[in-house]
Amino acid sequence: MKASNFEISAIPTNIITGFLGAGKTSAILHLLKSKPDNERWAVLVNEFGEIGIDGSLFEGKHSQGQGIYIREVPGGCMCCAAGLPMQVALNQLLTKAKPDRLLIEPTGLGHPQEVLNILSSTHYHDVLSLQKTLTLVDARKLSSKQYTSHETFNQQIAIADTVIGNKSDLYREGDSANLTSYIKNNCQPQVNVIFAQHGVIETSYLNGATAAIRPAAHHHHHQAQSKPLASQLAIPECGFIKACNEGEGFKSIGWRFSPTKVFYRHKLISFLSKLPKLQIERVKAVFITNDGIFAYNLTTDMLTEEELDDCLESRVEMIATELPESLETQLMTCLQA
Repeated sequence: MKASNFEISAIPTNIITGFLGAGKTSAILHLLKSKPDNERWAVLVNEFGEIGIDGSLFEGKHSQGQGIYIREVPGGCMCCAAGLPMQVALNQLLTKAKPDRLLIEPTGLGHPQEVLNILSSTHYHDVLSLQKTLTLVDARKLSSKQYTSHETFNQQIAIADTVIGNKSDLYREGDSANLTSYIKNNCQPQVNVIFAQHGVIETSYLNGATAAIRPAAHHHHHQAQSKPLASQLAIPECGFIKACNEGEGFKSIGWRFSPTKVFYRHKLISFLSKLPKLQIERVKAVFITNDGIFAYNLTTDMLTEEELDDCLESRVEMIATELPESLETQLMTCLQA
């Protein structure tokens, strides 16, 4: 292990990025399954919404006893506010985990070049060894200007050492070729292109120094948080707390529920299954139900459900360009009386 006597040095570090629904979390979960048993890995995960779901999802699948340490930075792009939220979380994670490898997952609406700039700053020069940046892309999205004209989508591709055409089992004829062509016009010439299904990628793709380090202007304009995030607040007597966020052309809405609140599993599945018809782009959730604890992952393609060992409370986050006002009422009907 590189970290000994509380000294942390040259930790292999990878950014794993991609737009909403590209499969970043699935890819990281698969990589964690392939982690060498004698290594400690740390994951710093960033979420657009304030609620924070991925931390609960990762912790429900992996534990510190397995050598896996998780830290969340919810509430928008973690490099905002001069990078302070990210640096505080990263420093605390490194001190606690003393990892053999660090994986960083920026939000799908974040700006990975700015994250990379922070990681390559003098402060982390001796602490981190920046390895390959992996960008997951759903090649089918190249047919939509909502994606190809989005600055963040293109920045994620531009900084990649390896572009992973994920969900290739769902591609139509020509989708793979379109992605390869798009990458040639928007990436470094030496970028590696591979295709994957369900986020299944090899740990060998993590190895090797990144070629993507270069200065970039900080173009986005989020304000620094002047109040605690909803993920940090105590849940009031009503039994839940709601939070909203907005930026990069998208909106988010999320809820945290007291652990005493139990949901009907069959009603949840029915509710979540109808959300694509409402143009909801992305949903992540962890629910305490009458049948146990389950994680839900909804993209424009499908809804998946996976049983978890444990969670502290129910949480759900939704992202779309527009969010119907009726969502909270519909969600509450899934609660047990």
